[in-house]
Amino acid sequence: MELLDTIKQNARKNNKRIVLPEGYEERTIQAADIAIAENLAKIILIGDPVEIKSHAAKLGLKNIEKAIIVDPKSHPKKNDYINLMVELRKSKGLTREEASKLIEDPLYLGAVMIKSGDADGEVSGADHATGDVLRPAFQYVKTAPGISVVSGSFLMILPDKSFGENGVLIFADCGVTPNPTDRELAEIAVSSAKTAKALAGMEPKVALLSFSTKGSAKHELVDKVISATKIAQEMAPHLMIDGELQGDAALVESIAKKKAPGSKIEGKANVLIFPDLNCGNIAYKLCLLYTSDAADEEDSVDLGGRRII
Repeated sequence: MELLDTIKQNARKNNKRIVLPEGYEERTIQAADIAIAENLAKIILIGDPVEIKSHAAKLGLKNIEKAIIVDPKSHPKKNDYINLMVELRKSKGLTREEASKLIEDPLYLGAVMIKSGDADGEVSGADHATGDVLRPAFQYVKTAPGISVVSGSFLMILPDKSFGENGVLIFADCGVTPNPTDRELAEIAVSSAKTAKALAGMEPKVALLSFSTKGSAKHELVDKVISATKIAQEMAPHLMIDGELQGDAALVESIAKKKAPGSKIEGKANVLIFPDLNCGNIAYKLCLLYTSDAADEEDSVDLGGRRII
């Protein structure tokens, strides 16, 4: 079964309540229509009901009428949400007047719905900057117990199935924390391992990446990754986590045998943890370029006898 089919199957089984704050955005409303048609989730759209239904009709969408539509200006739980916001942010000095304005912002409304238990998750960012989407989540949803840092995992599906788990790799963090400490990097590793198992159903093999493999270079940047690896292993001793590893030692078995003999992941990593946001963001975008239809054989790169297009 292909990964996307597996994800859809799990979505149907769990049938979670997913809130979409960008109720007017064309791709969002089209995706909502598909999700409803395929019974992937219970969809909650935020926006003016009349405008959303009118927009759906113009696009020829048939299933939006089955979605729950919440008007941010007027809905039955508005006062309850305002009260919750004030209670959660009273130490920050949030007033009821300020909360009354914020709750009409769909991004804040979506986050508070999740916090209050009226939604299970959110998909947003098609029409807003990442920072704007994350800010309400930071303030109201918070992080998981035992985790102090927010991170973003990217699901990369490579044409060469010999990498990762049948070509599937998790990259983190590629979108949120610019320069994590060793503790934060460890938390990113453990969180990303959970994501790999939950989303892709694979047994995570986590590599904390560096420009050094097992002491081949000495630098404070390497020291951070070594420390993070130790912390991550202590946090989750049941997981296969190793570091510090260069990219080739993490991904190519023959190179791992030479550079990192005895490594737990043996050059078969499927979760790659980058030391900072520069590395992670650049790496995933390079992968997108070299796995796109635009890349040809002349642009391919040979790595340990394996060719990446």
